[in-house]
Amino acid sequence: MGAPTDRRAVLHVVTDPRRRGSQAFAHDLDAALRDRGRASSIVALAGSGEMDIPLLGPGRLHPSTLRALRRRASGAGVVIAHGSTTLDACGIALAGTRTPFVYVNIGDPRHWARDPLRRARVGLLLRRSAAIASVSPTGRQILLDTYRLAPARVRAIPNGRRPERFPPPDATDRAKARAELGLPVDATVLIVVGALAVEKRVALAIEAFALLAAGAGAGSGSGSGEMAELPPCHLLVAGEGPERAALESLAERRAPGRITFTGNLADLGPVYRAGDVLVLSSTSEGVPGVLVEAGLTAIPAAATDVGFVRDVVVDGVTGALAEVGPGPGDPAPLVAAIRRVLADRDAMGQAARARCLERHTMETVVDAWTALLDEQCR
Repeated sequence: MGAPTDRRAVLHVVTDPRRRGSQAFAHDLDAALRDRGRASSIVALAGSGEMDIPLLGPGRLHPSTLRALRRRASGAGVVIAHGSTTLDACGIALAGTRTPFVYVNIGDPRHWARDPLRRARVGLLLRRSAAIASVSPTGRQILLDTYRLAPARVRAIPNGRRPERFPPPDATDRAKARAELGLPVDATVLIVVGALAVEKRVALAIEAFALLAAGAGAGSGSGSGEMAELPPCHLLVAGEGPERAALESLAERRAPGRITFTGNLADLGPVYRAGDVLVLSSTSEGVPGVLVEAGLTAIPAAATDVGFVRDVVVDGVTGALAEVGPGPGDPAPLVAAIRRVLADRDAMGQAARARCLERHTMETVVDAWTALLDEQCR
């Protein structure tokens, strides 16, 4: 016999224990639900990473992994599948059981609809879920239009973070963080936070930084007058991934001595406190948690206009957007976006914090999740 079912208990499923956006949100939501007195636990399908999350098996869709997921889910009232392969895993493992699952869609759903067969397969799996939560209202509408889902089954619940973990720094905090990370105290510090993977296109951020740094002392037009000369610039890259060696080599060629790589950090607080502008150069995104974390810290962003980035970055208000094509891309639009942000950094930073406090605090997000979970557990 399986474990007795707690009808209000929640089991979170992530793909692997890497410290990435969906995993970080699942970890925070798990903790927030437990803080509210709800039984909640988290597991990863397979893989390795920095987060202390139990693994179910040797592969994401390995038969033993799916059997373990089915057993774990039997003691829960509802399962939350956090993005990516968790849709396939829960759609297969929970078929024929009485345990409902809610799928969290974090990216652009059109990615799965590139051919009719794949669109049909994904549509079938989505219909097996009890409900779907998109991190963006735009994403919700795309799901409805692309997969012909019942509107009542698809919610828009934003990405959330705890504001107390990302307080805006004062001058002393900033100087301390920069000293801790080995950064020049008086430099303009740009930060890149995320996996060093192809889709994050960090090479584009490095190329943009190199162009910016080369002209940092010369001043540049900002579209509304001449921008003041910049002090020396430094780029901080926080993250790990398969592209790291190539990126370090590029950094040494393009801006020697002016780019620091930290690898993965257990605490990103010092990175945000040290930064002046967050640079996001991805080819695709959902609603990146790093934008919310930076915004809460009152750091504006210069970002490529992809996915649902606009949910956080309001062009000219909380940051600046760059229209960059596919592939390696031309760094000039990103350079222009960075300069626009630096010309009005303080005002944009305060606007970013206000927007994130209004839309992306964990308490507000947990309220919405609690309402959805209560519906599924009746």
